[in-house]
Amino acid sequence: MDHFVILSGCSGGGKTTLLAALHQRGYTVVEEPGQRLVCEAMSSGGDAVPWKNMEAFLRRAITLSVNDHAQARGHGQSWVFFDRGVIDAAAALQAV
Repeated sequence: MDHFVILSGCSGGGKTTLLAALHQRGYTVVEEPGQRLVCEAMSSGGDAVPWKNMEAFLRRAITLSVNDHAQARGHGQSWVFFDRGVIDAAAALQAV
């Protein structure tokens, strides 16, 4: 059985603060896919960012979330905490 916890909610709700505290206590934490994608796009000049191409951004976020989940399976019985995940990106894509 996987020991995965996905933290989801509004911006400014404290997800990142909670995840930082969990990481300090030795838990595995997976950073939000959207933040990683924006950083990647900013450094590479890509356009898969919400303000340029929302659909491409969300599709990439879904793929990254699925990959994060697959990689986390290797952590055995330890808890893994995710800052948002596939549900957030899929819901946003549906709204778009």
